[in-house]
Amino acid sequence: MLQKLLEKIVAIDWRILFGISITLIWITAGTVFLMSGDGTDFSQVPMQDLGGFLEGAFAPLAFLWLVIGMFIQQKELADNTEVLRRTSIQSEKQTQAIAATELNARQETFFKIADNVKRQLGTIGGMLFVSSMGASEGSRVDSDTISQYWSTLATGDSEIFSRQFLALEPSEHGGYEALFYGTEIRKRHSDHFCHTFDRLLKLAKNCDTENIISDSLVQTGHGILYGLMLRTNPDVEVENELSWLRN
Repeated sequence: MLQKLLEKIVAIDWRILFGISITLIWITAGTVFLMSGDGTDFSQVPMQDLGGFLEGAFAPLAFLWLVIGMFIQQKELADNTEVLRRTSIQSEKQTQAIAATELNARQETFFKIADNVKRQLGTIGGMLFVSSMGASEGSRVDSDTISQYWSTLATGDSEIFSRQFLALEPSEHGGYEALFYGTEIRKRHSDHFCHTFDRLLKLAKNCDTENIISDSLVQTGHGILYGLMLRTNPDVEVENELSWLRN
């Protein structure tokens, strides 16, 4: 019990203890002074004089407690400010953690979607390759080889046809513009390829603030083929050909 009482006393602000001590000393001194006086009967003292006496006697104590209250209030304000600062820091950390978790979730979702989109791009690239190099163009690449490419695509290599386009010597086939846009069917396949890859790039930028994922995408077989298609597209203005790299 005594230990708890001591702990409570220690926990009290030293300013309050100081004020209590001064107050007790002041009242004790005043009492001693009155008791050692000339025996004046305070009941006979006029009320206004008694009021003036008490006002003068307790004015120093009132001023003392006013000052102590100001210091205590200042300390409490400082403590509250520190608590608010720590709360703000904690809230900022929680916000960053939530943002990081959300970004990680978006990236995981992107990679799942990207696998399907890459297979779709592989199929579009395969149809474009058949239109450009197949039987309709004099079987520049024989059907058995094209069938082998399709089998490779089915096993998970989505960029097989993109790599075959990049391995060609375009001048031997009328240039990339002829390969990609020489017929209405090729143009439709190329536009479809570009539109699909462009959507994939936009999705990557939404989950990667530093553009690391989107930069890696444009360096893949699909990405390089996409760039060639944009550069050789007769419907794209020259100054806007590479806008996909700047945005």
